[in-house]
Amino acid sequence: MRMILAVAAVLCSTTAFAQTDKPPMVGDKPLVQVQPKGTKAAGTKAGAVTPAPKGKPQSIAARLQACLEIDDGTKDRLSCYDAVIAPQPKPKPAKAKGYADCRFFKEEDERLACFNGFAESIPKLPKT
Repeated sequence: MRMILAVAAVLCSTTAFAQTDKPPMVGDKPLVQVQPKGTKAAGTKAGAVTPAPKGKPQSIAARLQACLEIDDGTKDRLSCYDAVIAPQPKPKPAKAKGYADCRFFKEEDERLACFNGFAESIPKLPKT
């Protein structure tokens, strides 16, 4: 019993000595931890629509469809669309040929109607 107690005391004391404030060293140089290129330490951008599953970025179509869950005709839905595709108003935009052209409408109601038309016409994506 004394032997087990002595071994436990020695093991606990060695772990206490191993925990220091210095970074781990390889030879005389500190060990460096490398992060993958795609990670950001600052976090996500403000106004993000929905978080994507780790490792899989969501497509624009999926993010536009996620905006359809917000009440229709509201400022929140338009803000959701604007977070996916930032508005860039032009004085006299032509008829939108694709969802990216909706950002050129200056009036909020026109821009919301344009996004709604394209987001509703996108075929439902399979959920994985």
